[in-house]
Parts: sequence; C-alpha cells; structure tokens
Amino acid sequence: MFALLITLTLSCRNKFIDCHNVKVCIVAIPVLDVKTCWNSILQLFERAFRLRELTCEWLQHPQYSDYWPLFTTQDEWTIVKYVMEVLGPFRYWTLWMSNRHTVTLHHIITVYNDMFHHTDGIMGAFAKEQTQWNEDLFSAMKLARQKLSK
Repeated sequence: MFALLITLTLSCRNKFIDCHNVKVCIVAIPVLDVKTCWNSILQLFERAFRLRELTCEWLQHPQYSDYWPLFTTQDEWTIVKYVMEVLGPFRYWTLWMSNRHTVTLHHIITVYNDMFHHTDGIMGAFAKEQTQWNEDLFSAMKLARQKLSK
C-alpha cells in the first residue's frame, strides 16, 4: 500500500527521498514487485523493514497524515521480523545450491540437517508463547518440516 502511495507521483517520491537526508548511504524507495519466485515476499518484507523508519517519517508530513492508521504496528513489524528469520536460511540454501556450477549432491545431508535444525529451533521458540500469531507460525513451521521430511 505505501509503496503505491510513495511512488504515486514524483512529489510523493521526492518527499520520501527527502526523509532519507543523511540517515542512509543509498537512497531507496519501496519496491512494488520483485522477480517472481518463492522468496519474493521475503525480499519485499526485507525492503519494507529497512525502510520502516523512513516511511514513518514520511507519514509525519501533514498531507499524508490520513494514511497513518494504515501504517504497520509494532506487533506487525515483530511478525514480519519473525517471518524473515524463519525464511532466511531457506533462501540462503536455495540460492547457494542454485548458484553452484558443480555437483551438489554431497552437500544434501548438510543442507537438510541445517534446515531441520532451523525448523526445530523455530518450533521450540514458538511453542513457548501462546499468542495467535505464534500458534500460526508454529503450525506453518510444522507443515514446512513435514514437507521437508518428504
């Protein structure tokens, strides 16, 4: 939603870029879409997470204050951070395996052991807390582990 608002007009985009000031080395704006692949949502989450403070500052402009209720809450950012932590190792191993120009069969056991260890660790962390989103992520990790086992 904010990616559309920020890139809607040149003046909106310029005001967002002005929020960068000297806070970051490279000026960036939200991405509307990325190359279609299973981990594209992870790329969008990472970019939005990096730009969250700048987006918040952009919303401080009076002309955008109507959109403030749409801004992601701290609890939602926490969930996004957990999703990024959950998917990060899967993306790492997927890209690592796909970028190899040699035989990778001998790495399979190491990769799967790392993925199982990761899913078990996440499931252990989520099993302790009793919030709805923790339960949802726990059940998603359980399904991911079953898929991984197959």
